[in-house]
This record gives sequence, C-alpha cells and structure tokens, in this order.
Amino acid sequence: MSWKPVIATFQRYLGSPSRRRVGAQHDLDATYFARMDALNFTMDHDDGQLPEDYDQADVVLVGISRTSKTPTSIYLANRGIKTANLPIVVGAELPPSLIQAKRPLVVGLVATTERISQVRENRESGSTQGLDRDYHTDRASIQEELKHARALCAHHGWQVIDVTRRSIEEAAAAIVALRNKLR
Repeated sequence: MSWKPVIATFQRYLGSPSRRRVGAQHDLDATYFARMDALNFTMDHDDGQLPEDYDQADVVLVGISRTSKTPTSIYLANRGIKTANLPIVVGAELPPSLIQAKRPLVVGLVATTERISQVRENRESGSTQGLDRDYHTDRASIQEELKHARALCAHHGWQVIDVTRRSIEEAAAAIVALRNKLR
C-alpha cells in the first residue's frame, strides 16, 4: 500500500508540505533522555523498592492496594517526572527514608471503599500467593486501610487525591498541578 495519497491529503489539509525525517518520532534530545531516566527510576522504585532513594524522586505516591499507584507513576515518568510509589499497609512501618525525604512531593492516593472493593474483586486472582482474599475485599477491612492511609497522610502533611472517579491522566494532572503550586 502506498502512503502517498494519504500524505498528499494531509499536506493539502494542513497547507504544509511533509518533511521526511528518519526517527522524527523521538528527537534524541535532553528532554527525551530525561524522560527515559525518569522511566528507569520509576520502574526501579515501584511498589516500595529501593526506599533509600526516595529523596532522589520528584514525586512519591503512597496508598493502599489498588489505588492506581503504579500506572500513575508510569504516566508521570513518561512526562519526565521521577516517581516512586509505596503501598501503605496497616501494621507496616513507613521507611524512615520517606519520612526524612525533603525533595519529593509525597501524595496519598485514595478511593472509595466501594471502588477499591470492586477493583480488588475483579482483579485476576491467580497471581498473588498468600493473599487473604476475604480480608482483601472485605469492605470493613478496606475502610480501616483507607482510614489508616488518610491518618498517615494527615500526620505527615502529605496531600491526598481521591482517584475514585479520575482516570490515570486526570490523577497525574492533579499531581502535576500540586507540584507546580508548591514549587
């Protein structure tokens, strides 16, 4: 199939000739390399990994299971924002490196009990060994988890974003707006 008719149509519509440039989709400039660095950092710091590096992050997302921490982190990283994320688990201590970190914006992600329960119930169940499924989807347990997460965020002065009715893009936009506001 020839792309010439399609390109010609776009040229007429846009009123501008096309310029053929190999690799033009990704300019290998400083912005590109900053994005790749942020993506690498984010993947290395997913789900509480490498907590000693939290002060190198631009953003640290905290929240209970199924609050979209990982996809939001990756979305932010794709915009050049080094993002780490950490699950909040009732009874587990936060790493001292998070509490002592001065550089990153720490944001708590929450959702309604109903939304968390729904997502957890619909999740593929075969991949998580040792998980108490009844406790994990029990609404009273989820309410306790959310209460604990909100209390931790309030205690440390961290912003909280409710992601119940927000897409990943909307949650990320709210985090970027917080970063810009607090700079």
